[in-house]
Amino acid sequence: MSDVMIRPALTTDIEQMFALEQSATSHPWTRSTFESCFGERYFNFVLLEGQQLLGFYIGNFVAGEASLFDICVAPKAQGRGFGRQLLNHFISEAENKGAFDCWLEVRESNLHAIQLYQSAGFHQTAKRANYYPTATGHEDAILMGLPLRFG
Repeated sequence: MSDVMIRPALTTDIEQMFALEQSATSHPWTRSTFESCFGERYFNFVLLEGQQLLGFYIGNFVAGEASLFDICVAPKAQGRGFGRQLLNHFISEAENKGAFDCWLEVRESNLHAIQLYQSAGFHQTAKRANYYPTATGHEDAILMGLPLRFG
């Protein structure tokens, strides 16, 4: 297997994270949104293969809850298990911080992501109507939660 590692994201990674998001999603975050997600309550990580940034996630930790704000894998690297590695890393980091729950929102049409989240133990808790923009209007967001257990 190739040399893959996950390390904390740095503000110097924002440009590459922004470019990767633009290549992978129909409605990417703005650069200023990325910049605003670096601070005390955030835990952000990048996945590198060699020196190439191929994925990342943006996590938030507040009042015992960890939220996955964004997770992204480069289109050319999808299907190689990197999304699962990043998701598992997010859950581990949330546990390390003492989170009671993990939360995320996902487009209702993103069936691959929903299946990935379900396989990690997330379950649907609610729907947010017309939450995400689409080319033709809006679509619902599925809110998913994962209770974390402590031994």
